[in-house]
Amino acid sequence: MARATASRRSFLGHSYNLVGVVASLVILAWTLVAIFAPYILPHPIGEIVDDDYFGPMRQGLWFGSDYLGRDMLSRVLMGARYTVGISLAAVCIACFSGVVLGMIAAVTGGWLDSCLSRFLDAMNSIPSKLFGLVVVAAVGSSIPALILTLAVIYIPGAYRFARALAVNINTMDFMTVARVRGESTAYLIGSEILPNIIRPVLADFGLRFVFIVLLLSGLSFLGLGLQPPLADWGALVRENIGGLPFAAPAVIVPSLAIASLTISVNLLIDNLPQKIRDRNA
Repeated sequence: MARATASRRSFLGHSYNLVGVVASLVILAWTLVAIFAPYILPHPIGEIVDDDYFGPMRQGLWFGSDYLGRDMLSRVLMGARYTVGISLAAVCIACFSGVVLGMIAAVTGGWLDSCLSRFLDAMNSIPSKLFGLVVVAAVGSSIPALILTLAVIYIPGAYRFARALAVNINTMDFMTVARVRGESTAYLIGSEILPNIIRPVLADFGLRFVFIVLLLSGLSFLGLGLQPPLADWGALVRENIGGLPFAAPAVIVPSLAIASLTISVNLLIDNLPQKIRDRNA
């Protein structure tokens, strides 16, 4: 018990676990890299700087070189910009749309609730990777197309989660009082329901961000993500997969980058203070 207590620190009334703090620092680091990547690259991402392909880690090439002799550190740093940026844009669209639709359906009920639920249930029944493969193969793999495709895939899940929370809130006494006062639907959603579900919604936001990062990396690994000369982490793994028998850093480093980001987000969510993670706290 003493050891568990010692692993936590108090700040602004919340108890923080050391694992959560470390995870948040990793996430912050990748976020800063994504923002400032063009300004911190040691080499241009397309410049051939090594006479050998799949070069080892050494001074000046800290992550080795890729299958063409380009600097992997520069490519991983720029890949963070696309991986984090596309995933963050997609999860924002998915969660905003899903939460808004879920709250509207819970408050209004009736035919609107039934139609939305049945349509989004049908969308949710389609395997995400299959849907992504079909849509991206049909419309192309531009950045806007990838963002919208990833967002559409995860809107149904965000809708179901938000609706389940909102339905529980909708049956409470203060909601009945607000309706008796004649409050509008917009007021009920924005002032009564949203403040009571925002904490679990934020936790769900983090989980869906992880799912989108993994799906984007999977599409890129299959060749349907960003196309050259652009490359996210999944594309970097795919184009350097030939170095796997040689344990080349060019294929290992982007894989570790994906793992570090996704695991850190999961650890941060698992170690959030109870007041943030639990809507009843």
